[in-house]
Formats: sequence, C-alpha cells, structure tokens
Amino acid sequence: MSIPYAALRRLMRELKELRTNPPEGIRVQLSEESVLDVVGIVEGPEGTPYQGGYFRVKFDFTEEFPAAPPKCRFITKIFHPNVSSAGEICVNTLKKDWKSSYGIGHILVTIKCLLIYPNPDSALDEEAGKLLQENYESYCERAKLITSVHATPKVPPPEFAAQTTQVEVPDAPAPIVASLPSASSLPPPVVSPQKGANTIATITIPLQQSASNTFSVSSSLASLAKGGSEKETDRHVSPAPLGTADSNVAPVINPGSVGSVVSPAKAVKRGAAPGVTVGEKRKKALKRL
Repeated sequence: MSIPYAALRRLMRELKELRTNPPEGIRVQLSEESVLDVVGIVEGPEGTPYQGGYFRVKFDFTEEFPAAPPKCRFITKIFHPNVSSAGEICVNTLKKDWKSSYGIGHILVTIKCLLIYPNPDSALDEEAGKLLQENYESYCERAKLITSVHATPKVPPPEFAAQTTQVEVPDAPAPIVASLPSASSLPPPVVSPQKGANTIATITIPLQQSASNTFSVSSSLASLAKGGSEKETDRHVSPAPLGTADSNVAPVINPGSVGSVVSPAKAVKRGAAPGVTVGEKRKKALKRL
C-alpha cells in the first residue's frame, strides 16, 4: 500500500523524532524493507496489572493517510476491555476524534493512557469489561497473568535497552592554576645607562683656607661608578707652600680627563731675574728704605 509523497515525508520525519526523542514508555520498531512497516511498543504503566509488560501495536497505513487514521491492532495478547481477542482497539482517537495533525506518537500515547484508564462501557472484550465492573481484584489477577505469559520478556526489547544504556562520561579535568613567583624571589632588575647620557658627576670640595693661599679642587664620582671607594675620590695631592704671588693661582681641572690636574701657568713677575732668590729680593728692598 502506498501513500502520498507529502504524507510519506511527514511520516519519515515523525519516525526520526520518535527514534531520537521518544515519549516516556513509548518506542517504535522499523523495518529495513519498507518505511511503512511500523510497529509501536508500549511499556506497561506502573501501578497497573500491565506493569512489566511490553505490548506491540501494528500500524497499517492507507492512501487516505493523514486525512484518515491508520489501522492499529495489538499483536501482543492482552486482557483489556477495549481490546478484542483479535487485537482490535476501541478508542475514539482512531475513529471520530481523529485529526490530520495527529501522528503515530499521539496514537501510542493514547493507547498507553487506555491501559491506565480502561473504559468498560464501550468494551470489545465483554468478559474483561464485566469482570472489571464486578470484581476489580479478579480482573487485575487475570490481566497480570496474561501479561506475564505473553508480554513479559526475559530482557527488555532492544529499543528500550538502547535508551536506558548509561554511558560513563569522564570527569572534567581540574583547571590548571599557575602560581606566580613572589616579588622577593625575583632577581633584582638590571638598569643599563641610556646611550649618550653623561654618567660622570663632578663635585667641588672646598679645602681649608691658609694664610697665604686659597684654592678649590674638583672631584668626580667616576671611580664610584667603576667600583672605587669614596676615599679614593677624595684623595688629592697637597700643594707645596708657595710664598710668591703664583700661590693665588688655582689649579685648572682638565674637563677631558676627570681627576687630572694641569700644572698652573707661570705667574712670575716681570723684572724678576731668573736665578734670584727670595732672600736677596728682601735685602734689596730693605736697602732702598
């Protein structure tokens, strides 16, 4: 039996959804030969005499689907007022209450609800309907017996086993926390002098004034930068005592070489003959007086 192409596409989408995201206690079994060979499996609801059983429902589609409902029947024996001995199902959803928007999933959920709330007023199985109204305990015992014999397998159907199989997922790895070294454990920073910068500082140290001369000597901190001590920079050559006027001439510091002293220029008075001593000059001055 064939159905319209649009209905076939809709049926395939619904079957795919039922396989990936089925309702609770509802599964579908497909055939590799034909997409229209569909069997639904309903798990017996808890708290009912059908608990523990798995009931198969066969679907037969017609050319009028989805405008008309498919034909459904139980292929698993069950003791129920609304199910005949041949497996025919009496439910309004498959008759006057059918809508074209309904599908296979809606039908299977309705059948599951029928197992929970049977309707003895429209019974296809008169014995089951009468027993349900007169003696509920006897009805439950009979329904449980039929369920255990015909609907309870040793292992659940593979469609349910595939859904209940638990896959162990490894725990997520703990986040890696990088510890930064403390400031005390870090090596001291190395400061390099900038290119072109003058790293030599010059200071002027005034010496004590004497009665006959006064002069200043410039010193630098270049030796300190090279690792020298402070005493080495303060060490100067003591000038020899001078009695002439050239003692007032301060020594000149050569700016090109730090710490080097250039000999003072000669400041000998004009007219003083070379080789004349200081004592002779004083004698001549006293005679003039």
